[in-house]
Amino acid sequence: MTFTFNRRMFLGAAGAAASASLVRAAAKPDDRIILGEGKHRYEWVKNWSKLPDGMTFGNTHGCIVIDSKKRIFMNTDTENAVIIFDASGKFIKAWGKQFAGGAHGMCIVKDKGKEVLWMSHIGRHEVVKCTLDGDVLMTLPFPEKSGVYEKPEEYKPTSVAVAASGAVYIGDGYGKSWVHMYSPAGEYVKSWGGKGTEPGKLSTPHGVWIDTRKKETVLLVADRSNSRIQVYDLEGKLLDSVTDIVKRPCHIHQHGTDLLIPDLTGRITILDKDNKLVAHLGANSDPTIAGKNPVEPEKWKDGEFTAPHCARWDDQGNMYVLDWNKFGRITKLKKV
Repeated sequence: MTFTFNRRMFLGAAGAAASASLVRAAAKPDDRIILGEGKHRYEWVKNWSKLPDGMTFGNTHGCIVIDSKKRIFMNTDTENAVIIFDASGKFIKAWGKQFAGGAHGMCIVKDKGKEVLWMSHIGRHEVVKCTLDGDVLMTLPFPEKSGVYEKPEEYKPTSVAVAASGAVYIGDGYGKSWVHMYSPAGEYVKSWGGKGTEPGKLSTPHGVWIDTRKKETVLLVADRSNSRIQVYDLEGKLLDSVTDIVKRPCHIHQHGTDLLIPDLTGRITILDKDNKLVAHLGANSDPTIAGKNPVEPEKWKDGEFTAPHCARWDDQGNMYVLDWNKFGRITKLKKV
């Protein structure tokens, strides 16, 4: 049987494929910019963040987390290592002079009924547990017991996640590409991964996330330089790998049954409950600046990211995206 694939059919198929894999910004008659489609439609909020007069972000090379009061916490490389906004973008406070130059990955969890913030630090070669005001409660230094480091400077943790049991998981993204597990009391338990491309090995495990979407809770690792998400059980056994969807995944966040993945190449990715592609949003159209750090504000374009480094949904489904940028850039996408 001969099947003729004519031009109209080709264009229809190409259009369907494009809508599944890449959704760009659409300008509305009222000058709004809308990203996405279906249940994932977002309005790009222009000039969302409002810093005090004379204050600048500096380099944004960290993470975003949101507490139960709907406050948005973000990192910079300056003495304002943690800056806090409300949902409208109003500046609340900043702290972290002692954490300048390397605050990188964060998560907020409840501990004995109170919210605490865990933060990895690539410059201090450690992970800290602290109050939401920055008072240190526990410090996890470089995992000497793992036997994979000769000195602390080889350890540059980029992300931290805490399971319901209290077990702590750390991705050494800029160091030797291991994942380390600690007990709730901060005692070293085990490590897995190490530099490599084969399944189970890692190359820049930049982000870690406790995935509770299904019956079995698992650990997701954004294996950035290998262009994949690896799925492990909570003891480090490799279960699965998500490939051919992400390019340089930095972090992972969950809302309901969906995952949000910032991709350093200049876009964000949404996956469904089965880790299938829903959409790529905000893809940068200029290859000369996509994935680059020193991109001047005059080159930014509403509706397009430059180098997404972290992204978070709030409980209403609004999205916040932090670009890795010398001048500092955070964007809110309001769910439509």
